[in-house]
Amino acid sequence: MLKEEHIKKINQYKTPFYYYDLQILQKTLDVVKAESYKYNYHVHYAFKANTNSRIIDLIQKNGLGADCVSGNEVKCAIENNFDSSKVVFAGVGKSDDEINYALEKNIFCFNCESLQELDVINELAAKQHKLASIALRINPNVDAHTHKYITTGLEENKFGINPYEFETVIEKLKHLPNLKLIGLHFHIGSQITDLSPFKKLCSRVNEINTYFLNKGFDLPIINVGGGVGINYHEPDKHAIIDFAAYFKVFNNFIELRKNQELHFELGRAIVAQCGSLISKVLYIKNGINTNFAILDAGMTELIRPALYQAFHVIENISSKEKNTIKYDVVGPICESSDCFGKAVELPETKRSDIIAIRSAGAYGEVMASRYNLRDEVRSYFSE
Repeated sequence: MLKEEHIKKINQYKTPFYYYDLQILQKTLDVVKAESYKYNYHVHYAFKANTNSRIIDLIQKNGLGADCVSGNEVKCAIENNFDSSKVVFAGVGKSDDEINYALEKNIFCFNCESLQELDVINELAAKQHKLASIALRINPNVDAHTHKYITTGLEENKFGINPYEFETVIEKLKHLPNLKLIGLHFHIGSQITDLSPFKKLCSRVNEINTYFLNKGFDLPIINVGGGVGINYHEPDKHAIIDFAAYFKVFNNFIELRKNQELHFELGRAIVAQCGSLISKVLYIKNGINTNFAILDAGMTELIRPALYQAFHVIENISSKEKNTIKYDVVGPICESSDCFGKAVELPETKRSDIIAIRSAGAYGEVMASRYNLRDEVRSYFSE
């Protein structure tokens, strides 16, 4: 449940809006730094999780790098004072304009996802008389056992270079003088709450790392992506995930050579629990079989439940009622999928009650849309 002082502050603002607890974010960053520094690991923040200016400013001040999947994310990182030497550009479909901008800014590395992309970056780098540092995004064929829409490490997914292409890649690199291969990049999926897939990933990384060494590539960078999940069911009890256990898996199972760096790309795990979507009840619609609580926030403000059938804790933070009723909590958007939760047990809920949808700090505001010509939603912060 949100703290009482937060609730008092929330009542001042026009709904819907995103509410961020910067204290939780800072505590999370403190743990990430403490646990990763034990092993000299390098952590980049995955911009796609949340690009709110206050959020990324705090992350930048804590010294994390930037993991970007679009040219505008690269631009956002640079303009918000992330050191270009800590900016990584991933993504399966980089445009020429995006690549050119990143080259101009001398970013740390391009994570390349296809044979043709190697040709394109080499050609564009040559025109700028530059040597582009690249890592190969490898598809390790490791099942993350997560939702099919956020699994990225199987051969059937669009991401990465497959092992059967390695010989072709190695031969191609001999003829691309404006590329410098510095690393291998892996990412198997998102919202992974069982750490065992990461152990399997380590095993595949070890095999592939050795393969490239035997082919003459002693690469300084191994990037294992991110994907560690949060506890959406208990956001207060588990506001900060067990980063110690997460990083320890890699320390125990990955085999790095001397002077080889291990890099991570964490997004959701850093920002998800610091944010809530705050909404107001517009109408209560009681039926024979189903009661509806209709909110002024919808899938335009938090699309995860509609897109992934994702669960979020939903709280009535204004009601003092003891009696509870089950509601389908829905939004005003003209789509049947505009539903935050079905049969959600809440205190008896009335028009104008305030609803908090928790764990919305990742893939909430950043995925918002103006569908139905919705107003742009504001953000507020607890310092």
